[in-house]
Amino acid sequence: MNNALQFRRATLTDAEGLNQLVNSAYRGDSSRKGWTTEADLLDGQRIDVNFLREMINHPNTVILLAERCLEHSDGGTAPRVLIGSVQLEKKAEDGCYLGMFTVRPDLQGSGIGKIFMSEAEAWVRKNWHSKWIEMTVITLRKELIAFYERRGYQFTGEVRPFHHDERFGIQKRSGIELGVWRKSL
Repeated sequence: MNNALQFRRATLTDAEGLNQLVNSAYRGDSSRKGWTTEADLLDGQRIDVNFLREMINHPNTVILLAERCLEHSDGGTAPRVLIGSVQLEKKAEDGCYLGMFTVRPDLQGSGIGKIFMSEAEAWVRKNWHSKWIEMTVITLRKELIAFYERRGYQFTGEVRPFHHDERFGIQKRSGIELGVWRKSL
């Protein structure tokens, strides 16, 4: 069986499946299967299909997908399935933004995130010659921040307000802010 991860750029035909994956990992009961849920902080959707299509078509944005064959209960293999995604956006001549980092909730904690993060970093170094990468993380997400810090990301000291656009979630509590973390590549 080939259980190895494969990575590729998303196309418009991936938008529906990508939308399901991202929303299942961030919001609602399905997200509680993993450890990166935002369900206690935010309601509603994380993203929608139309916005994903805009991102896929944007000249400075790439969405990388992680796929692999999953085992059937009978020991056979299924076709490749989408298990992860990450948005990469060229922000400057020498740097970029990493967002919407997603691993399927039932596969979180298995090491896929570490491998996928390294792949995303290698992709921006090779294709955009990026020397730094930054991300925003909800400052209340201590376990997620610890994961990124173990990967070499450092808090810049910058804090931004959380967007108040219902297309990206409805706040269930006050005090939600986005901290900026950066890593030199």
